[in-house]
Amino acid sequence: MPEVTQPFNDDSIKVRQLSHYQFSWVAGEPAQKGTFTLQLVLDQGAWEEVLTLDADDADVLQDLLVNTKTVHYDVSRRTLMFGVTPTGS
Repeated sequence: MPEVTQPFNDDSIKVRQLSHYQFSWVAGEPAQKGTFTLQLVLDQGAWEEVLTLDADDADVLQDLLVNTKTVHYDVSRRTLMFGVTPTGS
């Protein structure tokens, strides 16, 4: 068995699969715009992340999430990755 130089734990996993998501909207101050948040539930609840979005980003992300079967999230880079395409396709 190879020697592991550091302990392996949940924080060691950098890319996780999106299981569920929830958009929320928080009212702003009077006469100010509100703020959208997107809660990501990753790997069936092993990790969660909350993103703050403007209305345009929320609209685009909702379209992508509805139309993409497999979505991954890179925890360290805070990057959503949509879809999986086999090489050679």
